[in-house]
Amino acid sequence: MAFTPLHDRVLVRRIEGDEKTAGGLIIPDSAKEKPAEGEVIAVGAGARKDSGELIEMAVKAGDRVLFGKWSGTEVKIDGEDLLIMKESDILGTM
Repeated sequence: MAFTPLHDRVLVRRIEGDEKTAGGLIIPDSAKEKPAEGEVIAVGAGARKDSGELIEMAVKAGDRVLFGKWSGTEVKIDGEDLLIMKESDILGTM
């Protein structure tokens, strides 16, 4: 993939959750919530302070992350549905 996010943005692939409940019931697609967990595919160089100094990114490609339910912008790159979000939308890593 030749896409590189700019500044403090991160490209994330959603990780799909289980299709069954703990009791074994199958959850139909219409009732599923979009997962708020993903894998970082690419990161930008980082944000800049007012002085021009670069602020390093806290995440890197390959990290598993949790993000807010409504975070990011959905995009399609090379036929794959991905999310572009600011690093500040990421709640934590796993």
